[in-house]
Amino acid sequence: MTDEHNSFDALEERLNARKTEYETMPVPDASYQAVQSGIRQAAHKRKSRLRWYMSSISAAALILLFTGCIRVSPAFASFVEQLPGMEGIVSMIRQDKGLMMAIDQSLLQKVGVTDEHDGASLTVEGIITDESRMVIFYTMKGMKDPEKGRYDIDLLDDHGKDLPVGFSYFSPNPDSESGVYEDKIDVSFTESLPPQELTVVFKKRGKDPNNKWKVTFPVDHSLTKGMKKIIPVNQTMTVDEQRIHVKQAVLYPTRLVLDIEYDRNNTKKIFGIRDLHLVDEQGRAWRTDSSSIGGSGSSVFFESMYFSTPEKLTLQGSGLSAVDKDELVISIDPSSGEIQGGPSSLKLLQSTVQGKNLILEFSIADAQNATSGLSFTNIEDSKGNPFDINEVSWSPSVFESRVVIKNGAAAKGNLTMEIFSYPDQIRAPFSIEIPVTP
Repeated sequence: MTDEHNSFDALEERLNARKTEYETMPVPDASYQAVQSGIRQAAHKRKSRLRWYMSSISAAALILLFTGCIRVSPAFASFVEQLPGMEGIVSMIRQDKGLMMAIDQSLLQKVGVTDEHDGASLTVEGIITDESRMVIFYTMKGMKDPEKGRYDIDLLDDHGKDLPVGFSYFSPNPDSESGVYEDKIDVSFTESLPPQELTVVFKKRGKDPNNKWKVTFPVDHSLTKGMKKIIPVNQTMTVDEQRIHVKQAVLYPTRLVLDIEYDRNNTKKIFGIRDLHLVDEQGRAWRTDSSSIGGSGSSVFFESMYFSTPEKLTLQGSGLSAVDKDELVISIDPSSGEIQGGPSSLKLLQSTVQGKNLILEFSIADAQNATSGLSFTNIEDSKGNPFDINEVSWSPSVFESRVVIKNGAAAKGNLTMEIFSYPDQIRAPFSIEIPVTP
């Protein structure tokens, strides 16, 4: 056996060892997914940055779901060797077939830039990017109580301006012995292209403006220049009497974007499509884990098959998340807890004031296996004063949602709110064939 094969086998052993660590990590039954300030309003208005993050407990659950047994390739092994100590992150992303193939095609850009002060450091190890998506791999060392203090992330362009992007990340939970935390930031470009130069800023929440770490590095656009395939689909499917138009698929090295439009004459407002996935002629599922939802439709993101074009693709799903359009607006009396309007499955459990904020707690019946929570937009009091959501959380095990309205304690009279997302699930399986070539 050659030294090269020994190296690959050793890497496989390290990956499987890290997999075992995650499998033995306790995952509580009820974990809240926190969503940062402005997520729903930013998505609705499509003007400002959209960001969200998940707890380390949820991260463990995802690792349990996505970690499997894929034999590493030489390019994959080289990737890990370039980023020492990143086996844990690799264990999580190696089930993304699109990213795996992008690495095999040498699309990883090594960065290796560090900002260090006060005994703590942030290092951006590398990135993979195209016109639609960027994955940023980073390492944090020596951060004090990150699981308590929480860290916000800013992404800035070459002019120091906030990027108009959505991005997701997990709240840090470093190894207690080494104090090292390794993870990724997943960035979605829907309104702009990646900048020529990117700055990643980690900020510890608090009043000290200097308590932050800042890394700046160039972005090489040449690696994926021209790597974009537009595939017309132009098919309509009917799910639970709601018409959904599948317009086109756009294929990039890091993902496939499926553009969907909801018919304006539908009786329900559709928030999402349940269990959506693509299946090729070999029965392989190309999964989706996120989407960008607009007022009349959405862009759904799948694993990329850019470097391995299937002979046949079938779009499958099990139903919808939707609400009747005449049930979208609700009115709440915070003092009495009375709620008017909305779906019959929505109940207000309690309304409490915490400092300047108003906290509303809801329950939603029959929300088993829901993949999204409850949120609102267009919030006003009886005087017409607007309010924003500061934070929302969803506990899927008990079907309860917590909504924090910023400065809501000052609201006058009833609050009027429009449902922006809803976890209720309509079960109606469907399947249509998708073209695979332009």
